[in-house]
Amino acid sequence: MKKNLKINLIWLAFLAAGYIVLSLLIGSGAINPFGVQTISYIGIQIILAVGLNFVMGFNGQFSFGTAGFMAIGAYAAAIVGMYSRYYAHFYLAMIVGAILAGVVALIVGIPTLRLKGDYLAIATLGVSEIIRILIMNGGELTNGAAGLSGVPRFTNWQTVYIFVVLAVVFTMNFINSTAGRETLSIREDEIAAESMGVNTTKVKVIAFVYGAVLSSIAGSLYAGLIGTVTPKDFTWLQSVNIIIIVVFGGLGSITGTIIAAIALGFLNVFLQDFGSLRMIIYSLALIMVMIFRPGGLLGTKEFKLSTLFNKKTKEGR
Repeated sequence: MKKNLKINLIWLAFLAAGYIVLSLLIGSGAINPFGVQTISYIGIQIILAVGLNFVMGFNGQFSFGTAGFMAIGAYAAAIVGMYSRYYAHFYLAMIVGAILAGVVALIVGIPTLRLKGDYLAIATLGVSEIIRILIMNGGELTNGAAGLSGVPRFTNWQTVYIFVVLAVVFTMNFINSTAGRETLSIREDEIAAESMGVNTTKVKVIAFVYGAVLSSIAGSLYAGLIGTVTPKDFTWLQSVNIIIIVVFGGLGSITGTIIAAIALGFLNVFLQDFGSLRMIIYSLALIMVMIFRPGGLLGTKEFKLSTLFNKKTKEGR
């Protein structure tokens, strides 16, 4: 108990130190406004990737629905932001968007999560596209294909930092809970898990809903950061970008997801000067990693302070 408390306090100290360092760098001008926006965008990508990794890496289900659920959260925040500039209303819209995304995921998940592999991927891709098409035909509420602009900038890097920490901490605790172990058992062997009394459909739906809620929250933060949302921001390519981060970092590794999101985010920024060669270089970099690290950067490994503590304890003996 004392050891766990000590580890949690050290993690809290690390996170606080990270926040202070970023504050000092940004306050001193060492990181310019473009760099601040890039950091914020990478943070949103981390939240999306953590949610998808829970579905793909820890539950073993292939999903293309990230962009659709992200769109629900983004438009919920944007619609409210068009009529109100109060932060309380923005966070209320975020909650409403998350609930709506969760309900949609629940309705869709019950029938579709009985499917497996390619069939599930196609079904979730279809759901994502249906959400986008509904938004495009939303009339004055969503402003159709033109989208919504002039959304108040509710999101800053501090807000994103806090939500990234909450998403990672909550996900890690979820994984280490009884429900999390049931989720992992389905990934390892669904038939064996079912034979041991695990309600596989229920567990898969819970994982799918959880991923949808995180995607929706990230979408709300995105709307508050960019200040404009359009249906073209949430095509299937958005889902592919998040899948790349998850696979690149390692299916079943939250640490890998964070590292991959940061690495690919900054790689995209550095490659902007290369124009048309940008995507070629980006793709080659991904191919090289997949050749030499087919399981991703970290595979299923996690960075844990408890490992360091155990190592020190053994050395002390």
